[in-house]
Amino acid sequence: MNESKCPVPREQQPTNEFIELSKSNIFSWPKSKKSLILVLIKFWVFAFIIFLVISTGSIYFKTSLLKYILLSFFSSLSIPLLISIRLYIGWNHVFRRLTSERVEYEESGWYDGQVWIKPLFLKEKESLIASIEVKPILRNLIQIFSIISVLALSGILLFQYNNF
Repeated sequence: MNESKCPVPREQQPTNEFIELSKSNIFSWPKSKKSLILVLIKFWVFAFIIFLVISTGSIYFKTSLLKYILLSFFSSLSIPLLISIRLYIGWNHVFRRLTSERVEYEESGWYDGQVWIKPLFLKEKESLIASIEVKPILRNLIQIFSIISVLALSGILLFQYNNF
């Protein structure tokens, strides 16, 4: 953005927010679907091991090894689920700021919010960034979130309706 014409502070400009989010260690994971899946699998395996250790303290699950392992398997999915939700919230915020016709910003604090209407050339540029860069990331996050949710819900249904 042209600094002389734009009243929005540099760090609150949508394009700069996108660049900062892209450079972030955690929020750069979804830029490649393969790398995101690998990171989430690593977190899931680590959580599975921790949940296995926690479940060993239960007298109820000592009688059934299958329940013990399945409970740890499905409950450990909560960690990748929470990570994917957090990533989606961050990227969705940037997507909305990029596609919005207005930029809400604060000059010095939360009490003095202002609104700046983007000029046409900036709307087009940021809309292009949103559709080419951010939309595929959001699509990947929704797919991964859906897969994790289906697995977690199937685990809940398995424990709810099976007596094994």
